[in-house]
Amino acid sequence: MDYRTENGPFHNRKELLKVPRLGAKAFEQAAGFLRVPDSDQPLDNSAVHPESYPIVEKMAKDLKCTVQELMKSPELRAKIDINKYVTDKVGIPTLTDIMQELEKPGRDPRGPLKKFEFSNEVHTIEDVKAGMELPGIISNITNFGAFVDIGVHVKGLIHISQLAPGKFIKDPTQVVSLQQQVMVKVLSVDLERQRISLAMA
Repeated sequence: MDYRTENGPFHNRKELLKVPRLGAKAFEQAAGFLRVPDSDQPLDNSAVHPESYPIVEKMAKDLKCTVQELMKSPELRAKIDINKYVTDKVGIPTLTDIMQELEKPGRDPRGPLKKFEFSNEVHTIEDVKAGMELPGIISNITNFGAFVDIGVHVKGLIHISQLAPGKFIKDPTQVVSLQQQVMVKVLSVDLERQRISLAMA
């Protein structure tokens, strides 16, 4: 912010390297997330990392067009065979990401959020009964299972053996992730110890 106040807007991503204490390593890690809309380099307003600019420039050169024309033209992009650009450092997944970004620069890779609601059948642990199937959100993951918020102020536990019935799971993160929305089945409720035992529905 101080640099921008003194020198005005950034003209391209490379200019960020002039910012005091923002070194090459920090730039490398951050560059793909930073956008410079009015840059003289059109890829500066995309998620394509500067390290991959030469790949896109070669694609454009092979098609005898500019990078900007390549980004604007679905017809030109359709002519690209990404297999030609595979190297020992750049594989198909990276090239696929680059092509998606050229198609929709600045797209949000996270996708739409799912609307989530707890069941209106349960409000307290007393409302929870064995056999119920309820929506929940993974709130914590341990080496022995995952805790699920089902909307009753007491987190239910899915033991690791119940995360993927019929399969042996070494690590719960193989199956679930934090904040994941899940459907669970209530196995048992211990009111005295305030414990809810769950399984994946």
